[in-house]
Amino acid sequence: MPPSRPGLFLVATAALWWALCSCQPVRARTLAPREESGALRYHVTYVREPQHALEVGLVRVGEGAPLEFLFSQPGGVEQVRILGQDGSERELPVPADGHVLVPPGTRSLRYRYPLETRSRGRHAGFFTGMGEGDAWHVAGRAWLLRPRTVSPASSAELVVEGVDALLPWEPDASGVYRLTGEDLVNSGFHGFGGRRCTVRLPGAVVEVAVIGRLSRMDDAALCAWLHQAASEVLTVRRSFPYPRVTVRLVAVPGREDPVPFGMVLWSSPPSISLLVGQDAEPASFTRDWVAVHELLHLAHPVILPRVAWLSEGLATYYTELARARSGRQTPERAWMELLAGFERGRRAVGSRTMEDVVTRGDSYMGTYWTGALVALHLDVELRRVPGNTRGLDEVLERLAASGSIATFDGFGAAVDSVAGRPLFHEVLSRHLTRPAFAELEPLLEALGVERAPDGVELGSTRDSPLRDALMVPR
Repeated sequence: MPPSRPGLFLVATAALWWALCSCQPVRARTLAPREESGALRYHVTYVREPQHALEVGLVRVGEGAPLEFLFSQPGGVEQVRILGQDGSERELPVPADGHVLVPPGTRSLRYRYPLETRSRGRHAGFFTGMGEGDAWHVAGRAWLLRPRTVSPASSAELVVEGVDALLPWEPDASGVYRLTGEDLVNSGFHGFGGRRCTVRLPGAVVEVAVIGRLSRMDDAALCAWLHQAASEVLTVRRSFPYPRVTVRLVAVPGREDPVPFGMVLWSSPPSISLLVGQDAEPASFTRDWVAVHELLHLAHPVILPRVAWLSEGLATYYTELARARSGRQTPERAWMELLAGFERGRRAVGSRTMEDVVTRGDSYMGTYWTGALVALHLDVELRRVPGNTRGLDEVLERLAASGSIATFDGFGAAVDSVAGRPLFHEVLSRHLTRPAFAELEPLLEALGVERAPDGVELGSTRDSPLRDALMVPR
């Protein structure tokens, strides 16, 4: 989710983000491998009458198939039809907690998820459904009834008919998505209908669904803009972090800002969705920072348990560096944006310590920008190591080499490995117990970054070569 320059839309959605913690995956409850579950088969049909909706049939295969199910984000489906092995049928209401328990002998379940807001009796939602006509965006957790408990042996097949769908996963040659239990739990963002384009990068593709039409931007221009943002990830990482990711661009009527909001969900592979202003001018997209911010979340593995200040701080910090490294903004402009963000963070948290800010989690502005300051501090300290020219970039490379999931301690170990000494906790301890931005001024002074009436001045100091190296393309 975007960390800075929030308009009214972002301010309103910030509380939703903190409540849902949706930038990180929900971990499935797992059983011991010996308690294997039967397979599930989902048949999803996109229907247009009487309203646009998803008709879902779920077949339980084998005696070990689960009886307990869950809508991870309930509210869209009011009842499920249960079909028994004996041919019986019954309606089962879905309670407020989304927990659906079916009786033994159930052969299959059927339900309808309405995509149109009037059918759900609520407003359009980033997770519950946005779109019009034959183009819709929805989070999998809103419509997909998944097992309440999964095991390492859990599996499912899913087929979509009646519309061109863009899901996080790739179907096989016969059009079947073959999913694990973890895929059902962390099901990501989904697009139904709309138009398609493909962004190609060295060794990777980004599949894009455009949902709705923009009044001043055509699809080719939209995809060229997204290609620029995705390419900027390559100023941070040696290669794009995933061979394939999906992005949904959802037009928002009446908005002139290019990207009011965006988010990544940690499906496998990750899936990203961006709201785009329907009336935004083409020039405004060249100044956008939200798309590259969301894509930069992919630059390191999922960090579990979730540490918001670290993951959001890294993306916030690199958003400005990557745009400068690609030439989309000058180094002076990048420092202006960083300093403006640090000042917003300081205003938001006052004299509170960083430890208090990140522990209480009541200020997303403070959390994002204290994290970005720690990232800057680490990057500078790493580049002070003789012969180290890659700094924090190298930490991300080593962390990614260790797998798709990392820990907080694993990140610290990667920092120490690049530094050749225990550095991570040394730097972090200087921030945690002091006012959140106490380390900012000494760091700027050492780097030769000075505030000026018309922006910033970059002077010559001992560490100014390190400062300049931060903005140099890899």
